[in-house]
Amino acid sequence: MYTPPAFVVDDPAEIRRMMASCRLANFVTATAEGPMATSLPMFLDEDEGDDGVRYAHLARPNPQWKTPTIGPGLAIFMGADAYVTPSWYASKAEHGKVVPTWNYESVQASGPVEFFDDAERLLDVVTRLTRRREKDRAEPWAVSDAPETYIAGQLRGIVGLRMPIERLEGKRKMSQNRSEADRDGVRQGLSASDEAMDRLVGAMIK
Repeated sequence: MYTPPAFVVDDPAEIRRMMASCRLANFVTATAEGPMATSLPMFLDEDEGDDGVRYAHLARPNPQWKTPTIGPGLAIFMGADAYVTPSWYASKAEHGKVVPTWNYESVQASGPVEFFDDAERLLDVVTRLTRRREKDRAEPWAVSDAPETYIAGQLRGIVGLRMPIERLEGKRKMSQNRSEADRDGVRQGLSASDEAMDRLVGAMIK
């Protein structure tokens, strides 16, 4: 990931927070047939390895898991993002040498890929993933709420994914390369937007 120094996020705890805030990751593998990608909910097991291990599952008919990979896999986590119009820059009135851009957060995690279909491991993955998404609900749903035979059938329709993280890169582009006056203009412009995501990005500009 191309990341100018001003936009680098190198604090491991902050990078993990950024990944956790993303509901869906894009999981990408390189193959002899070309790149393959699937959007997946993933969770991080911090107790495995130096930087943790990412787990997820794919539908069994998905050809990505059947196709031999070339090199490591890549999980892309996109956070908050917003379009930035040059009309918000104070420098526009000064010299007009401004262009549109985009503010955003992104994390890329890569490592070797393992696919598995062992029922016990699959059950562990779907149970842990479900707990993470259901834990804040007033009445959390659990995998064990469904009939055991039904869950067994569902597990036969998926394949597990395990990716130990060997490389982790974080990027936060929030107008750090602009003057204070320009940043103020962007912050005010985004904060006045009707879009909730724009307002969120506005609040992130320091």
